[in-house]
Amino acid sequence: MTQFEFVELISPFKDKVFRLAKRLLVSTDEAQDATQDILLKLWDKKVNLKNYSSVEAFAMTMTKNHCLDQLKSKRASNLTLVHSNYRDNASGLEQKVEDRDSWSWVEKIMRELPEQQRLIIQLRDIESYEFEQIAEILNMNETAVRVALSRARKTIKEKMIKTHQYGIGNY
Repeated sequence: MTQFEFVELISPFKDKVFRLAKRLLVSTDEAQDATQDILLKLWDKKVNLKNYSSVEAFAMTMTKNHCLDQLKSKRASNLTLVHSNYRDNASGLEQKVEDRDSWSWVEKIMRELPEQQRLIIQLRDIESYEFEQIAEILNMNETAVRVALSRARKTIKEKMIKTHQYGIGNY
């Protein structure tokens, strides 16, 4: 595989690798480093990439594992989950403030979800992966992915309703 062929192969999903790394590691610098590490690992495995049914799913699995390893290491013990992809430039100022407030509550609730549910929400609702791809990336069956996603969404919905009904201080 030539360098050009490799770049063509990874270009469609390299931003997704970065976003998943950013979701897990929070720090843009850490996410960029992780993305570079993953791309180097893929380059090292370039001869065998044709053996994978989905190089993208393989790369996302590598990213997840790499980031989780970093989170477990001593140097990354202070990192938390944050989502910063949300932007809506068409809204008025009032709507933007309201959206930002709601999104900050969703982020706070997501940080409290079990790790697996956070990953599934990221992959399905933010990255738009299919259930089959998520199951492959997370080494789960599709039914378990659907159940975990449903539970995560339900938890977020219930806590958002509770937050808005009873006020922010009673979350």
